[in-house]
Amino acid sequence: MTKLILRDVEIHKGFLDRAAQAEVLGSVREVVAAAPLFRPDTPYGKPMSVRMTSAGRYGWFSDRSGFRYAKQHPMGCAWPPVPQPVLNIWEKLTELQRQPDCCLINYYGEGARMGLHQDRDEADFSWPVVSVSLGDPGLFRVGNRTRGGKTESIWLESGDVVVLGGAARLTYHGVDRIKFGVGSLLPKGGRINLTLRVVD
Repeated sequence: MTKLILRDVEIHKGFLDRAAQAEVLGSVREVVAAAPLFRPDTPYGKPMSVRMTSAGRYGWFSDRSGFRYAKQHPMGCAWPPVPQPVLNIWEKLTELQRQPDCCLINYYGEGARMGLHQDRDEADFSWPVVSVSLGDPGLFRVGNRTRGGKTESIWLESGDVVVLGGAARLTYHGVDRIKFGVGSLLPKGGRINLTLRVVD
């Protein structure tokens, strides 16, 4: 495992070995079975290119009314609990007793991307955001704490974990593209990103 710092963003390369990745993936599949993936609309009415679901007390949601957290899946059911293998990652990297309220699960299929954005729908930005990569590599772009300016990019591989905290908590970031079908963790290809957040 190697720890890198890119514009105050912590990148833990190879944090999860293959066995740990498989364990986390299995727990994610259980969440998806209970709360299926869906494709939300942006506030501008355009469907997002990723499909998503969540686990925890809240799930992240978007439609024409805006970005927000919701207590129920669009089907009306409660979100499943955050799986323990995922919580273990949070606990090891943050050393916090406070557990995350939400684990957002994004699935990137072929051609999916995520534009530069800030994670700012939470009440308190003093808590970090922890992001886990599984499956195909994704080109992670890191910007600034205000929109615009130069950016830097790094490929995130399966098992890499990113922490946005402190000075990097409101840094703009996104995923420009994935190398679809390159990884071996997901038999049908694609990238899964888990994002752990404290909401309240």
